[in-house]
Amino acid sequence: MTDTTKVDPTMWSSLLHSGIIGTFMRLPHVPPQAPALRAADARAAIYGLPFDATNISRTGANYGPRGIREISCQFLPYNATLDFDLIETLNPIDAGDCEIVLANPEKTFARAQQDIGEILDAGALPVSLGGDHSITIPAVRAVRARVGDPGLVLVDMHLDTAVDVGGEQLNHCCPISRAVDAGFDPKKIALVGISGWMNPRSELDYCRERGITVIWLEEIWEHGTAWAVDRALQAAGAGDGTYLSFDVDSLDAAFAPGTCCPSPGGMTTREAIEIVRGVARNGLLGVDVVEAAPSLDGTPTTALIAGRIAIEAMAFHGGAGR
Repeated sequence: MTDTTKVDPTMWSSLLHSGIIGTFMRLPHVPPQAPALRAADARAAIYGLPFDATNISRTGANYGPRGIREISCQFLPYNATLDFDLIETLNPIDAGDCEIVLANPEKTFARAQQDIGEILDAGALPVSLGGDHSITIPAVRAVRARVGDPGLVLVDMHLDTAVDVGGEQLNHCCPISRAVDAGFDPKKIALVGISGWMNPRSELDYCRERGITVIWLEEIWEHGTAWAVDRALQAAGAGDGTYLSFDVDSLDAAFAPGTCCPSPGGMTTREAIEIVRGVARNGLLGVDVVEAAPSLDGTPTTALIAGRIAIEAMAFHGGAGR
């Protein structure tokens, strides 16, 4: 017989959208300072980077962290299918947003790298919410400064291996090339879901010349997501851990219209979740979810899948499904 006097911490008690909602999933706010994070026993930390000043297409990803946080009240930290409680396992917190220096990626990224480094030093998983894809740059720099031989998995429609865009190297087309510059071994980098008509020949040449693994979207159609995960981890999982970067434009535009470069013919949300679960199950050094632009979506569709990807990555990093 169920004890009706016992409070279920995973059960709703009122309207989902009632109350003051500021943090991701209403998690406690703890600043990105290693001592404070250790004192809170946080093993994962949400960190917002509301920055899209390097975008070559439609802007609006600077509203990504806020939009994802606002809709995240729809999610519980408990997954009934998996019987997995995120709070019991990782005790995640929300570390707030980077203090953006307007139109200045150098200073902004220096601040973000410092904050993400504090999260790593506390032994917590940094979960960064973008922002455009340039926000991966400070994250991978912070990881590489602490990890000798990290791997990297990018889930994206685009290669993101531009050396520069019009001479600017801190651009959202350049996160993979900047990761290589930071010391990531190109042979331990896998790019998953690549397709479409926005991948210049020079970026593909960059991958071929350096031995970066490219897993084409059409190969996922043919072989499935489990095959794609295995192939990605053969490369990225061969080092001292894996960093995961997820761009919502890897999804078909029907599932993620609110992004700078919507991708007709991209992945389904189910394919994306399967890939994220598979990569995160191996354990993560960090994760980011980028390019969600809620102001470009008349519904919460894109922000919802961005939030779910962050939750799935944390959960399977924490042992869900085992």
